[in-house]
Amino acid sequence: MSTDADFIAEALPAFLSEAQEQIEGLEALLLQLEDRPDDTELLNALFRCAHTVKGSAGLFGLDDIVGFTHHVETLLQRLREGRVVLTPALSTLLLRCNDQIRALVAEAGGEPADEAAAEQRGALVAELQAAAGVTAAPSADELPAEPRGEAPLQRPWHVSVAFGRDVFRNGMDPLAVLNYVRGLGDVTHMVCDVGGVPALDELDPESCHLEFIFSLVSEASREQIEDAFSFVREDCQLHVMNPGATAAQFADLIDAMPDNPRLGDILVAAGAISPMQLQQGLRSQQAAAALGEPALLGQLLTEQTGLAPQVVDAALRKQQERRREATGTAGASGNGEDQRFIRVQANRLDAVINLLGELVIAGAGAELLARQTQQRQLMEANGQISRLIEEIRNGTLQLRMVPIGETFARFRRVVRDTAAELGKSVQLEIIGGDTELDKSVVERIADPLMHLVRNGLDHGLETPDQREAAGKPAQGRLTLSAHHEAGSIVIRIVDDGRGIQRRKVLERAWERGLLEHGTVPDDNAILRLIFEPGFSTAETVTNLSGRGVGMDVVRSNIEALRGSVLLESVEGQGSTIEIRLPLTLAIIDGFLIGVGASRFIFPLDAVVEVIEGRAGNAVLDARGRGVVELRGQLLPVVSLRTLYAIDGPQAVRSSIVVLKAGHTRFGVLVDALLGQHQTVIKPLGCLFRRLRGMAGSSILGNGEVALIFDVPALGQLAAESTSRRHANEPAAEHLSA
Repeated sequence: MSTDADFIAEALPAFLSEAQEQIEGLEALLLQLEDRPDDTELLNALFRCAHTVKGSAGLFGLDDIVGFTHHVETLLQRLREGRVVLTPALSTLLLRCNDQIRALVAEAGGEPADEAAAEQRGALVAELQAAAGVTAAPSADELPAEPRGEAPLQRPWHVSVAFGRDVFRNGMDPLAVLNYVRGLGDVTHMVCDVGGVPALDELDPESCHLEFIFSLVSEASREQIEDAFSFVREDCQLHVMNPGATAAQFADLIDAMPDNPRLGDILVAAGAISPMQLQQGLRSQQAAAALGEPALLGQLLTEQTGLAPQVVDAALRKQQERRREATGTAGASGNGEDQRFIRVQANRLDAVINLLGELVIAGAGAELLARQTQQRQLMEANGQISRLIEEIRNGTLQLRMVPIGETFARFRRVVRDTAAELGKSVQLEIIGGDTELDKSVVERIADPLMHLVRNGLDHGLETPDQREAAGKPAQGRLTLSAHHEAGSIVIRIVDDGRGIQRRKVLERAWERGLLEHGTVPDDNAILRLIFEPGFSTAETVTNLSGRGVGMDVVRSNIEALRGSVLLESVEGQGSTIEIRLPLTLAIIDGFLIGVGASRFIFPLDAVVEVIEGRAGNAVLDARGRGVVELRGQLLPVVSLRTLYAIDGPQAVRSSIVVLKAGHTRFGVLVDALLGQHQTVIKPLGCLFRRLRGMAGSSILGNGEVALIFDVPALGQLAAESTSRRHANEPAAEHLSA
């Protein structure tokens, strides 16, 4: 039999995940509030995030989190009430507190505790109390001694709670919540109201229909009792009342409480009368009926217990509402479809996608064999299987797609803190945050993006004085944007700063021996020097820059994801860094082509059109690069046979596949067009990782290996400068230069 400890151990990972989401939400809301400090909705959402973390931590006995978050919650409540005004200093304090909550959650997850962090928390608590205007609680030695023989004040509370339909789906156990409430005092009476439970044939086993009414004798205050339900506060109807309440309070409670079918049950559930008083009233009603003098139960209870008529009227209205609903909506079910979620471990999803990749390869092999047999029925059956595999593939890959806006949102804090450290004023703008990308790509692109953002803040944007002297607004602008384009995602980091000073880059390159002194390449080549290992234009070494470590790592990390990075800059106006990445690293739609005996694959989204029988019109040089006229314009073309030194007889009738890489188009000469192909991406071996223009490999249905082209890199090969073409180099591009 499972114990409470087993339940906590099983549920703790879910708490850690939910707490991390709430902490991220806290940070995002705080940063938004800096721009809109009077937005009450943001303040309320901020308070709910902190309250949820505190309440859920209390359920798991994480007292350190509860205690520290309580002080944060107190300050947030003062902000909601308008008793404290949000200032930049106060916002910084709350962000530091959020970092401490994150550290406490990490400790709850098993990370070692940091003694220095514990001391910082003590100092933060003092700052929070001072900001909220709360006097620190006296220590135990300073408290006056309680008179001997006097027990602490025990107050009776009446609690009514109706759990929402989605409590189970959200991972919560109502009984665990009630067990936590028992720790606050003595539960003298509890009733489970089953009036709302539907018939068995209509019962949804995943929905909760539990309603509890109980009496709690405790020293706890109303706020402490309500806090016990904080983790499910959005999923329940909760009423906490002292039996000494007024008749109007009881009437309001009855109006808001869960439905109950009988008048007496309603009054007991509201705490207006006791179960014993109800039984006495029912016996009096039965005795009067036996004498032929029928009496109303509400009237008898008013006479016997002194119950206010206002309370009885409220109970009667509630009873009539329940009867109308029962007759008007019997058998009806909700029209809205529930939004249901389930958490799946990432490694399990990866295993499913790997198996799906093998299924795609096996399906391609079966389809190839079916075509060879020329049996129509077998070909139709395999075609149907292929279509189903494609649908499964698309649906499964969609499970791993997440909005990149979640990653972009992390940089709000980075921009804020870094700009403050550098003495700059910067506004961050996020565009296209709902653009989806494979989660594995998102996780691996976060660090390169972080470096590029910090680099733009340090090197690109000027201080307010420098900007005003240059005729610009004092506040700089940094833009993060994302959008889909030709089967890829394009991420841009744009700043309106000083831009890259090409002369300064050249001088530093001459100093470091990256270029022969006096050599002046074209602008694009100068900008590419920034990505060379050890290159930096910073005059001094700081904790942000100047060590020459970073931009080369950024490029290598992006290229490891089969992506590319492009830098554009205008001196005095700003810079743009464009990152182009594949949407997924698993399975793509490809276009299979042949050159000699070799097979290659282009990502289908990059294919613009196919021109058959026009390869003979292309004018090529000895290195296989040239142009062809297409609809009155010159199109750059490259011959794969010449570029990669592929052996075999020349095809009688070659074709040109027109590809798109960013804003440019170019053609590729091929021997055979083999059609669309579901492509399972496999990594290249160590010998081929530096092969220019290649992004990966795939296994075909017949067991052959086909290389997958990196279209942007292939486009660069097709458009290389004339000086490079005529250089003294071997004809084949076997390895990267």
